[in-house]
Amino acid sequence: MKKALLLIGFCIIQMTAFAQVSAREILKQKTENDLKEIIGSSPSLTGLMAIDLTSGEIIGINSDIVFTQASAIKIPILMEVYKQAHEKKFALSDIKPLVASNIVAGSGILNAMTDPVNLSIRNYCMLMIGLSDNSATNTLIELVGMKNINSTMQSLGFPNTKVQRKMIDQPASLRNEENLSTPAEAARIMKLLHEGKFIDKTSSEEILSILKKNPIENSKLAGGLPSNVKLAFKPGGMGGVSTEWGIVYLSNSPYAIAVMENYKTSATPSDIIAAISKRVFDYFSMLKATKYGVLLGN
Repeated sequence: MKKALLLIGFCIIQMTAFAQVSAREILKQKTENDLKEIIGSSPSLTGLMAIDLTSGEIIGINSDIVFTQASAIKIPILMEVYKQAHEKKFALSDIKPLVASNIVAGSGILNAMTDPVNLSIRNYCMLMIGLSDNSATNTLIELVGMKNINSTMQSLGFPNTKVQRKMIDQPASLRNEENLSTPAEAARIMKLLHEGKFIDKTSSEEILSILKKNPIENSKLAGGLPSNVKLAFKPGGMGGVSTEWGIVYLSNSPYAIAVMENYKTSATPSDIIAAISKRVFDYFSMLKATKYGVLLGN
């Protein structure tokens, strides 16, 4: 009899615990399961981190895996430029010549210039982000120094975010000297900028204003969003790799997101990042509802 009573008591406790699971917890679990299914549909490796910038809620899958970044690494480079300008090592208005050793192929326009190029540091920043110009990027890496970029990232709590080579440096790439980060660190970097906590509010906002000028057609995240939703973002792509760091400005509920793929082949679906973006957007949109699921609008 005693054993029977204990068993009944245990069952009641278990049922009570189950009943205490909230609707939102079930909704989040469903979202995570859907995201795992999307990620599992690809033969490549995919990582995700999304952070609700209002509540702090996190969704992460493979979020601490280190991925090659391609051009998304240009965000930490931009941050270091602003940091050193704030420290008065130079002014963003200072003029720098484009030297031959920094001119490389790939994205951008500076490698097509035939006359000598002399631009302000700020304009090199704009070209690095808006056109993903690799020659502008190499100029800025040389200006601020890779060690300084990495030291700043380390001091901010992002030890896996590293610049280890200039753009289009195949010998360095063959030595596995890649530019790296993780979905978790990338999303937290975007969160830091959103909160105005990198250098100061003005500097953080200016960095984000540059990222907002990126052509929206370059964003894979945008492929999963309504056309009226704004983004601050930087994508990256190279052989076998796709990345994108961003802030999605869902009305009154913005969120940071980083999605990364590597080991991509011809069998990898081309819309994985867009599909992930849509599912994350749908989830955070659902949270703009009452306790009982009445949607309040976007």
